[in-house]
Formats: sequence, structure tokens, C-alpha cells
Amino acid sequence: MDIVKVLAEEFHIRPSQVESTIKLIDDGNTIPFIARYRKEATGGLTDVTLRDMAERLEYLRNLQERKEEVKRLIGEQGKLTEELSAEIDRAEVLQRVEDLYKPYRQKKATRAGKARARGLEPLAMILYAQQQTKGDPETVAQDFVNPEKEVASPAEALQGACDIIAEMIADDADLTEAIRDKTFRAGKLVTEAVNPEEKSVYDMYYDSSEGIARIPNHRILAINRGEKEKLLKVRVETDTDRIIGLIEKQTIRNRRSIFVPLLEQTVADAYKRLIAPSVEREVRKTLTERAEREAVRVFAKNTENLLMVPPVKDKRVISIDPGYRTGCKVAALDGTGKLRAYATIYPTQPRNDVAGAERTLLRLIDKYGCDIIVIGNGTASRETEEVVANFIRKNSLPIQYTIVNEAGASVYSASKLASEEYPDLDVTTRGAMSLGRRLQDPLAELVKIDPKHIGVGQYQHDINQKMLESALTGVVENCVNRVGVDLNTASPSLLSYVAGINMGIARNIAAWREENGRFTNRRQLLKVSRLGAGAFEQCAGFLRIADGDQPLDRTAVHPESYKVAEAMMNKIGIDDSAIAAGGVGDALDERIAAAYPAKKLSRSIDQMAEDLGVGKPTLLDIIEELKKPGRDPRDSAPPVVFRNDVRDFDDLKEGMELTGTVRNVVDFGAFVDIGVKQDGLVHISQLSSKYVSHPMDVVSVGDTVKVRILSVDKAKKKISLTMKL
Repeated sequence: MDIVKVLAEEFHIRPSQVESTIKLIDDGNTIPFIARYRKEATGGLTDVTLRDMAERLEYLRNLQERKEEVKRLIGEQGKLTEELSAEIDRAEVLQRVEDLYKPYRQKKATRAGKARARGLEPLAMILYAQQQTKGDPETVAQDFVNPEKEVASPAEALQGACDIIAEMIADDADLTEAIRDKTFRAGKLVTEAVNPEEKSVYDMYYDSSEGIARIPNHRILAINRGEKEKLLKVRVETDTDRIIGLIEKQTIRNRRSIFVPLLEQTVADAYKRLIAPSVEREVRKTLTERAEREAVRVFAKNTENLLMVPPVKDKRVISIDPGYRTGCKVAALDGTGKLRAYATIYPTQPRNDVAGAERTLLRLIDKYGCDIIVIGNGTASRETEEVVANFIRKNSLPIQYTIVNEAGASVYSASKLASEEYPDLDVTTRGAMSLGRRLQDPLAELVKIDPKHIGVGQYQHDINQKMLESALTGVVENCVNRVGVDLNTASPSLLSYVAGINMGIARNIAAWREENGRFTNRRQLLKVSRLGAGAFEQCAGFLRIADGDQPLDRTAVHPESYKVAEAMMNKIGIDDSAIAAGGVGDALDERIAAAYPAKKLSRSIDQMAEDLGVGKPTLLDIIEELKKPGRDPRDSAPPVVFRNDVRDFDDLKEGMELTGTVRNVVDFGAFVDIGVKQDGLVHISQLSSKYVSHPMDVVSVGDTVKVRILSVDKAKKKISLTMKL
């Protein structure tokens, strides 16, 4: 298999791009580093494409390795022919390789194996070949009766021969593939209740049937969960007669043969006893894997959008983690996220001490100059929000509040990491701090939490955990490296996601800061324990130093390109002060055009790249950094929605138009926070007046959207929304 050719065709890129990318990956380079600093080699492939290619490369290499292993195993049996070897080499998927290997696989004791041991394989070959013989089948079988081998009668001999033929049919790779394909195209997934009288969230699956080819991924995962919880029975239903007819057409070539009735019975037995159960398992497995891949893709995209929500910078925050009996935990944070004070208030049941809560909040606001109040969306959030909104209105305070998704906050606050960071604080205070910091810098705070727990996916605990963890880790790495990290303020958790840095090195960086003070130059990283030249090459460009010795250290320009950047600055008349002042902006284009006159700016840049001896993609990245050093890509995302009023669920009415924030996107729609405790659902059919193949084509987590209420179910606390305004 030519892996380079396969990847080039699948990703619609040049073979040279594939070859360069494979070499970079094999040399140990990280995906963020390749995507950002090796664009000339890859042709500008994105981090997402590079990860997909790396995953596909691993699959193809494993496939090739399995092919060689299968050929070796068959060869050791002396049964590997040139034709079979070529067929294995042509296989494009692992399933086909396993189908071809199936007849040669060492099997456990089977009916066919026992029949072979009793010397009945020659009889099976006579039946299968439908040879012309004298007499009826029992007469033919009489020659194989052998009491010493436990073949007492012609009937037993024929049964054993039919068992051998049934296994031969089941082991036919081409036939199995055809049956599997037919089952996928025409079969149905049928579900029914284990106990129809028992009410559950799986009511809609108590008596349902849906085409395998059409069933949506989220329903597959729901059915799997219902089956696992022993509430549903699931089976694959196919047109058995048609499939048996297909097998007979391939197997019974002489309809005049005396063996036809026996072969017809054998075909039915082969399908019902051997093929159908195997194909059903494969179909269920394939459906599950497909649904899991899609769930992981959706989860990963949602996670990316959540991590890339713009930070609310330099705002002093009071964050509240709501509760009932134990009260609401309050934390006051300065503009950098540093804890200034903490307290507990009891505005909710059973104490209902609203006056005391207001006094505490007012004292914290007066003392620390709060700009924003953050409220977690968990237990008692609705009641706490009412208190905060009334408090702001009553005191005519020039501040706003917002609701923050607190998914995972309790996981973080009770974690070993949180204990190491804040050993003197209790779990609840750590949780309140985390909520406030999620507003100030979502990326820096959320990286401390296992992405599975941040509440933006579906069925995340039911799917392949290794695949989910790999995908989410990749997403976090992409986001962290895309944004960049302040070397002097980043936590070890954040640093550990930087290309080339693991948690051990991240802790060593923090220890170096503690012992030596601020980093003033990227080159000082080489003094950090276990951070060698290789790790430095991978990480340096993603680590920023504001107000250091080298102005370019505050940009995404890699140290390996400093000479090029400085030469460029000299040629167009820019000095270091321009970087410190925030860049040159669009005036940089005018300077390039003046230094390299041409009809188009792109041609001027071509001339400059040639003059400086650097690739154009690298030069373009340097230019963008000099225009706006250390720019934050999150700034282009929709801003956080703040409020100073509160809505009651009972006030919601059909037809109301509201503004909300997308909290989660799933296969069947999007959940939108419209200012009440319960998020509303915009079903996929209500996202647009045009056809929508997937909700992610229209909305993303964090988007601010306008919606209209279609219906409100007060009993079930469900809100149906539409974006068709």
C-alpha cells in the first residue's frame, strides 16, 4: 500500500505535502509546532487537518502491519497463495483483512471442526461440488459411516458434512461482505421495552424500528445506553429470505443435483446460526463506532468554541457559587484573578437571609471595586440570581451580572491540583474562585478540568474514553497554542498544554520562576530543568514575555526567525519601540510597498521573501505579528452577554423574542440560555429556514443568538425555541 498516495487522495493535497508532514511527525514534532512554524513544508495545513492526517496515518500503518501479520500466519499453515496474498494487499479496511483471514484463523471447538476430525471433509466436498453420483445422498454417505470415529449412520455423516459446508459459507469473505452491505442498506434496528409497564426516558424506543442506514447517531447512543441499563431489548432485523436467496445463488450452482434439499437446509443454517449473529454484532459495532466518532467530533468542536470564548480582561469580579443549606460561597477577585476576599451568604432557603447577603455584597463591592458579579448555574442559581438582580436595582449600582456554566467546577475544586494551588482554602471557596476566573480567562481556567466534565457534549460517559480523551486533549492543545501563553503568569496546568511541554516540565518552569523571578528572555527557558533544545524549539514560539529584554518575545514570532524579522524591520524602517507600542497596524503594508515597489502588495511580499531568504508563509506570519504583536484570536469571538435583570420561568410566553447564549450544541439542535434556569432547545429543524445538515453549521457554543419562544411546558420545565424570526 502506498500510504503517501492514499493520504494525498483522501485529503486532496500534493504527495510532497504528505511526505513532508509524515517526516515532521516521525521526527517527533508536535502538531501545533508543525501547523504554526512549518507551513512551507506542509503547504499551510491547519492543526485540525494535521491531527486528522496523523490519526489516519496511524490507522493505515496499523492496517499495513496487520496485513503482513495475516500473510505470515497463513503462510505458516502453507496455505498462502499468490492470489490470496494479492487480495490481502488490496484490502483498504481492516474488516476486509479479517474477513480474508477468517477461514485460516485458529477456531475453538466447532461442529465443523469435530466433523473434520471424524473424516467427513471429503463428503462435504462432494456435497458442496454437487458431483453427479449414483443413488440418494444417504447412499453416498454410507461410505463415510465409521463407528470408531463416532459416525454411526449415513444421517450423522451428512449432518457433519453439512456443518462443514455451513462453516465454509460463513467463512467466505466476499459473501460476508455482500451480506453485511445488504444488512446496512436494507436492515432495521428494532427496539422494544424489557418491561413495557416501567416508565423511563427511553419511552420513545419501547416499540420502534428505524432503518440502519438512516438512524441518527444520537439515537444509536441513546439505544445503547438503554440496552446497557437493561431497559431496552435491541435486535437487527433484515429480509432473511432475500439474504438466504443471495447465499443460495452463490452456493447452489446445479439445481438438478440430488444434494439441493440438503444444501438449502445448510444455507439457512449457515446464515441463521453463523452469519446473522456475526453480522449483527458487526453492524451494531460499526453503528456505535460511527456514533462515537460523531459524538467525539461534536464534543471536541463544542469544547474548542467554549475555550475560545473571549476573556473579560482586567475586570474585578465577585463570583458566587449558589447553594441552599450550606449557603452561597462568595469570592472577590482582582483583575488578574487573584483572590482578595471570600465569604458565605445565606439568601436562599432555609435561612433566607437576603438582608445579610446584601450587606456582605455591598461591603465587598465598596472595598474591592467590583465591576461584574458572576453566578454559577447549578443548584439555587435561579433564587440567587433574583437576589443579585434586586440588589443591583435597589442600590442603583453601575454593575452587571452574568451566569457561568459551573460544569466541572466541583471536580476541579476537589482535585489534587486545586489542593496544591490553594492548600489553605476549602473546596467550596476554590469552586467560587474557579467560576469567576472562567469569566476572566476561560481558557486558562478550563484547562485545569478534564474536558469530559465541562458539559458541552452528549453521552460523553458512554463512548470510547480513549478516543474522547485523545480528541479533547488535541483540541485543548490547539486552543492553548493558538492563543499563546504568558510565560510569567501561566499556571502549570496551562503550560502543560504548550507544544513540547509536559506537566513535569511545566512544574519546573513554575519552580524556576519562584526561585529566580520573572523570565526576561525566552532563551532563559534553556536553564529550566529537563527543558532541552528540542523542547525549546517546540514551545518557544507559543510562550510570550511582556516587557522583556527582547521585544519579539512578546509576539508569536519564533526565535529561529528573529534574524529575519529584525532584517525586515530594518529594511522598512521599524524599530523595537513599535512592537512595545502595540504594533504598526495597517501602515506596515504601506512601508512594505514603499520598500519593494510592485503593482500588488502580494508581489511586494514575494520580493521581500526572496530578498530575506525566507518562505512566504513564515514572512506573512511575521508581518501579521508586527502589525499587532501578541494579538488574541479570541477577540474576534462574540462577547459575553451581561444582564442586570432577571426573567421568571412563569413569565415566558409563546411568541416572545429574546437574546440568549448558546450553551451546548448536539446532533439534534442547540441549547440556549435565555435568562432562566432551564436552557431552551432550538431543534435542528428550527435553526434556519434553509436545510441544516448539522447544528454546528449554524451555531457554536458561546454564540449570542436571537430566538423566539415556540412553546413552554411548565410541567416538564421545557422550552422550545426557534431562530426563524
